[in-house]
Amino acid sequence: MNFAAGDDGLLQIARSRAPADREHLLLALVELCDARRSARVMSTAPVQKLLSSIFLGVVAEAERDIRIRLADKLAEATWAPPALVNLLALDDIEIARPIIAASPVLQDSDLVRLLLEATIDHQIEVARRPKLGPPVVSAILRQAEPAVLTALAGNVSTELSRGDLHQLVAVSCRIASLRSPLTRHPQLTRDLAYELYVWVGQSLRQALVGRFHLDAEALDAALGEAVREAHGGQPTAGPAAHGGDGRRVAMERRLVDKLEHAGQLRPGYLLRALRERKLSLFVESLAALGRFEPREVQRAIDSDQPEILGLACAAVGIDRSVFPTILELVRKLNGGRPRGGAEGGRRAAGAFGSFSPAVAGAAFRQAVQSV
Repeated sequence: MNFAAGDDGLLQIARSRAPADREHLLLALVELCDARRSARVMSTAPVQKLLSSIFLGVVAEAERDIRIRLADKLAEATWAPPALVNLLALDDIEIARPIIAASPVLQDSDLVRLLLEATIDHQIEVARRPKLGPPVVSAILRQAEPAVLTALAGNVSTELSRGDLHQLVAVSCRIASLRSPLTRHPQLTRDLAYELYVWVGQSLRQALVGRFHLDAEALDAALGEAVREAHGGQPTAGPAAHGGDGRRVAMERRLVDKLEHAGQLRPGYLLRALRERKLSLFVESLAALGRFEPREVQRAIDSDQPEILGLACAAVGIDRSVFPTILELVRKLNGGRPRGGAEGGRRAAGAFGSFSPAVAGAAFRQAVQSV
């Protein structure tokens, strides 16, 4: 068939409002183009323009069932017009799914746009697409949507850098659905397995021990030691958390989010916030750095056990030598809390033991529950 010569005739058929005509036209065109897919003419600009005009003209008014069948037909077509493929990729998820999963026409920029503009269901399908490129992986990690991260963790055909996997392991402390696929991930390293061990349940721990020959006894002992140190004193109910000004807290939370997204939120910022007498900013920053809940940090600083705050600081990389200054500044801004005096400060030094930051973070979460 001569595409250029058939332009007017095909467009005339496309104007038919009968669903049967439109379906017949679409599927006939797909079959015709499939038959000619090896010819150079399929990739020329005039033919691509004509195909876009015909397909988009029909699809704009096509019934949903027709669009579903068209998406299935075009899912692996190399000749499909990019405008049409992107239109179908943004359609209802039942229509978009095969296109997102397999279309060779979709580029990394198209997939990133779907992550930014489409529904969560579309984003999940993007994360499941085989062999994602680094720009798409980076976009998924930046957005940090739990269901999408989980789909990425289960996508074993996509090459993840060590930094990508480290980021997934780090957020698995608060996104439980990540733990199982990460435990099985073929690119997980022994070092990352040690970090992941802290967050997973008993059955997954056994899987990690068997796969990487981890020293489970040493890991469990380190975690238990950290928890015991955090419970050095008798737990008592701390004073009620500060209500604070809601508007100020919201502004500080936005500031912390911006700093984190810009890669500027670092442990040293905690000391700066305290020296500027911004206790709530300290709470928000420590929670963000450690992937804690702000209310957990607030419980720690309102308690009688400064060692719990010490665990939180150890978890985010604060040096043992800096912690006494942080504790002193927190007490000045928080009515003398966390209490415990000089003895409490000495006990808190035990939070900076030989165990890893991940173990300190897990111990903090366990210890703060008793406060």
